[in-house]
Amino acid sequence: MNQQASLTRKQCDFTKLIMAGYDLELNNGSTQDFDVMFHGPNGTAYEGGIWKVHVTLPDDYPFASPSIGFINKLLHPNVDEASGSVCLDVINQTWTPLYSLVNVFEVFLPQLLTYPNPSDPLNSDAASLLMKDKNIYEEKVKGTSQQYARRSAW
Repeated sequence: MNQQASLTRKQCDFTKLIMAGYDLELNNGSTQDFDVMFHGPNGTAYEGGIWKVHVTLPDDYPFASPSIGFINKLLHPNVDEASGSVCLDVINQTWTPLYSLVNVFEVFLPQLLTYPNPSDPLNSDAASLLMKDKNIYEEKVKGTSQQYARRSAW
């Protein structure tokens, strides 16, 4: 894919996110570096929370995966508590140009929050708590979400 086609695909995916109803904030006016307001999935301990997710599109996107990270605190076994980095195979290892940014925000991240994988953690404390007592884990997630996952917390 030549540079012009890659730029067109980036702009297309960016526009599709807006058309899907996501609020976006450009960083330095760039459609390669921006933040997306992501709502926690219904029916989960994250429901009602709003996270700012940082997205960086590499020059060779869509052949290379986007970099995705939560900016505000998120308690989850597969999200690094300090950096917000996401451990998700479909983004990190099995990405294909068939996927789009809408897939990331409508499918991949909601599935990650709905079905955490404590056996492959970035946050070992969250993973241990989830495996030890799911109810206490979910209460802690709700408390953390209420404190950090709202616009006024940014």
